[in-house]
Amino acid sequence: MGTGKRGLITTAVTVVCAVTVLAAPGTAFASPAPTPSASPTRTAAPTPPPDKHLEAVRAKLDKLYHDAAVATDVYNAAEEKARKQSAEIVELAKEIVKSQKKLDGLKDRAGAAARQQYRTGGLPPETQFLLSDDPQHFLDGAGRVLQGQRATRGLIGELTRTQQDLEQYASDASAQWQKLEAGRKAKAAAKKKIKRQIAAAQKLESRLAKKQKERLAELEREAAYQAQTAWLDTGILKEINGKATGLGKKAVTYATAQLGKPYEWGAEGPKTYDCSGLTSQAWASAGRPIPRTSQEQWKQLEHVDIKDMRPGDLIIYFHDASHVAMYVGDGAIVHAPRPGRTVTVAGAGSMPILGVVRPDE
Repeated sequence: MGTGKRGLITTAVTVVCAVTVLAAPGTAFASPAPTPSASPTRTAAPTPPPDKHLEAVRAKLDKLYHDAAVATDVYNAAEEKARKQSAEIVELAKEIVKSQKKLDGLKDRAGAAARQQYRTGGLPPETQFLLSDDPQHFLDGAGRVLQGQRATRGLIGELTRTQQDLEQYASDASAQWQKLEAGRKAKAAAKKKIKRQIAAAQKLESRLAKKQKERLAELEREAAYQAQTAWLDTGILKEINGKATGLGKKAVTYATAQLGKPYEWGAEGPKTYDCSGLTSQAWASAGRPIPRTSQEQWKQLEHVDIKDMRPGDLIIYFHDASHVAMYVGDGAIVHAPRPGRTVTVAGAGSMPILGVVRPDE
């Protein structure tokens, strides 16, 4: 490829792809020779090349799985919001219980004061001490009245504040419930779309013969190989010399330990993953929680130039940030590709790169 010495992972990816291209049975799917026609004036319509048909199938599959990935991000985002909103509702419920207990206690105190007044004949304290002939009792009574008035005002003020707090907590809880319900609907709609897109892709693939499926897989690998070769031929790998941090090494170790596990939309492990489930769990294992979805990872994490990336950084793919992978060094990534595939190593340039983000800064 004219790019000099590659690292071990790059070499492995390139060799596998090169062998695939060189070994592709290009003549295995040639159109059969036309049967001689009984009439020399009539000719059979030309049969389109098999690879052209399969390329069209591959393009359609790519679109279906891409749309499923976008819907998966919507589903994951709704799921993440639901978790946060549910936690907030639980905390609000605790505050409501505390405020209600406090309000009940304050009402008991107010009731006790009212009962005390009833027992003294309904005369307010100031009237009672004014009727006293004892000067000292008069002075003591005046002090008690002032203290009682302050206590009464404080009790009324506390009752009012507690009632307002209770109403606010209840209002906040109601708002969170409404958001939770809206999120539930968004999640249900996304789930329906995911299943529809995947079912359509699987139906399309099921129509192919075994050899066609094998050739389709070869075409996918060839396309990835060509994209990776073009990316490496820019000389970019000569500029990428970043070293992984301690946290980055932990994240990479986690991600590579998942190799071979199946892709499943909405999954965060430990047995199955989707693309952002893998990257978010890898960084969570390193002690650095990051957003759950590829789109939020793109929005919230620090952006770095491709030439400055280092192992552990996340590469975001496609214009809508619908896919994410972890850079592991030597021009390679680990990612969970799509339904029907497993967590695997691939070339970092095998898909259109949107940009790179860094979780540990």
